[in-house]
Amino acid sequence: MPIPLQFDIPTPAPNERLDRWLADQLPEHSRSAIQRWIADGLVQVDGKSAKASQKVEAGQQVTAHIPTPAATEMQAEAIPLSIVYEDADLLVVDKPAGLVVHPAPGHSGGTLVNAILHHCPEIIGVGGEKRPGIVHRLDKETSGLIVVAKNDTTHRFLQRQFAARTVHKEYLALLEGRIDPPQGRIAAPIGRHPLERKRQAVLPVDAQTGESPGREAITEYQTAAIYHTRLVSGLSAHFSLIRASLLTGRTHQIRVHCAWMKHPVVGDTLYGHKRQRLSLDRHFLHAHKLRFRLPSGEEREFVAPLPLELQVLLDKMGGESDQ
Repeated sequence: MPIPLQFDIPTPAPNERLDRWLADQLPEHSRSAIQRWIADGLVQVDGKSAKASQKVEAGQQVTAHIPTPAATEMQAEAIPLSIVYEDADLLVVDKPAGLVVHPAPGHSGGTLVNAILHHCPEIIGVGGEKRPGIVHRLDKETSGLIVVAKNDTTHRFLQRQFAARTVHKEYLALLEGRIDPPQGRIAAPIGRHPLERKRQAVLPVDAQTGESPGREAITEYQTAAIYHTRLVSGLSAHFSLIRASLLTGRTHQIRVHCAWMKHPVVGDTLYGHKRQRLSLDRHFLHAHKLRFRLPSGEEREFVAPLPLELQVLLDKMGGESDQ
């Protein structure tokens, strides 16, 4: 039978469509899947059938009957895992760059999920058929920490923390140029690029309506170091190593925000320079810290040091200049 979940709309109301709001509460499910549930009558607002486009209101209660996952055809694969922490409920993995988190078109195998299924087969079906155990994601070329739930109770427990924005996620990113100001907050809504469907973009607020077609996206950053190095071309250039914290979790958020600030992530050919000035086979973005509450109630922080290829790049840059 479908698993019912109930959510109360807070005061003040978020002034969002039902499907968008529910997608924020259930980050491991796609918005299109949620729209299908609504169309199939699996989502009610105050006990009544709902429409995906209706606006949620303060005080309402949303009930979502999540379909029971069907049997999965995903195969367990003996892919090495760097496990930072593990207990009976979850594990925290330091994902390498180049490893896709879950199977998708073009990546039917060789993913983090395939590796986890080999490590703990009981994870099959947890949280959904296609992404068992997955609560949040990292881009293929982003390395670092990701937490995986081993059972449905833990999956929902972690899911609620991500939805409430109480999970602390800190990234290390090397950016083109000297970022100014050296610390700050980027609050710029993000949505799918209007012309290039594989990209995300900052979608400004319309001056007349006061609304943006994008979704709220907030990134806080602090400069950790400024590097001044000589390039192969003989020219010299500055690069900024920042610590970035996500207050929201939009697709490609740090990469999009930094590119919008005219300081794209080094190695990012999608949002940055097509011809990179530093030699790196991936983008310089690493999920460095992850802090959340365990099911026991204990708050824990986990840290993953920079991968060797990123640390070597910094070491070759000839030291740091004053900020």
